[in-house]
Amino acid sequence: MRIMGELTGKTALVTGASSGFGLLICLELAGQGYQVAAGMRRPEGSDRLLSLAREAGLESRIHVVTLDICEPELVKNAVLEIEKLWGRLDLLVNNAGEAVGGFVEEVPLEAWRKQMDVNFFGTVSVTQAALPLIRRTGKGRIIFMSSISGVVGFPGYGPYASSKFAVEGFGECLSLELQPLGIDVVLIEPGAYGTAIWSKGFSDISAQEGSPYRAMLDDVLNFSKATAKSSGDPREVAHLVGEIARMKSPRFRYRLPKGTRMTVTAKLLLPYRMFQRIVLKTLSRKR
Repeated sequence: MRIMGELTGKTALVTGASSGFGLLICLELAGQGYQVAAGMRRPEGSDRLLSLAREAGLESRIHVVTLDICEPELVKNAVLEIEKLWGRLDLLVNNAGEAVGGFVEEVPLEAWRKQMDVNFFGTVSVTQAALPLIRRTGKGRIIFMSSISGVVGFPGYGPYASSKFAVEGFGECLSLELQPLGIDVVLIEPGAYGTAIWSKGFSDISAQEGSPYRAMLDDVLNFSKATAKSSGDPREVAHLVGEIARMKSPRFRYRLPKGTRMTVTAKLLLPYRMFQRIVLKTLSRKR
């Protein structure tokens, strides 16, 4: 199906564009008429995105840029390339990230640092580099792909949740700083969707010999697998990004699907110890 939309004259940068949400968001925005800079750590992995764009008649609207968010020079060069190509940047979608799983006591400190470097410091780096161009463009918008794990901490998700909690705090501060300049900041907090981030981040988890966490680890892995199997369509998230891009005045936070909103509401309304018991009981049912 061809989804050509009229050119809007607007531009977008999407990080982590080679797969998952990032790939789908690029197609969604291109379909709305955006010129999209698809940021990828390995541009040679762009075949699937460009193939889908070609099928939809959108290939001319997607420009692949080399962008490793943990390499400041590559971040700077990517923004300069956008400025040379189009002279403006209307929308930044901070999507790139990875998931590190495991129990706090057993995850090596190096893995914690890597998780924060990618999900938090990399996000800060791209945002800082892009802001001058967004400000010059005027009336821009920055979207952060957070997670339910940025609001609710689950056992076995310590590194990932910590990085997303950090993104949430960063987003709140940034929104207050940029609102007077006419730049909207939006946080999207998806629950589990069928993307590769979970299989990559949790595939190598194993408890140490004699670990006191072995039984709970089994619960967490079983729960994660079951949730992934029943997860929603990632295109829902891409469509939401497209809707936010069109809105005159978007909200600050969006949560989806319905189960995610229910979980967050339960955490906010229930005494925490009660919520804690519910979470642990839910996990043990998946054995």
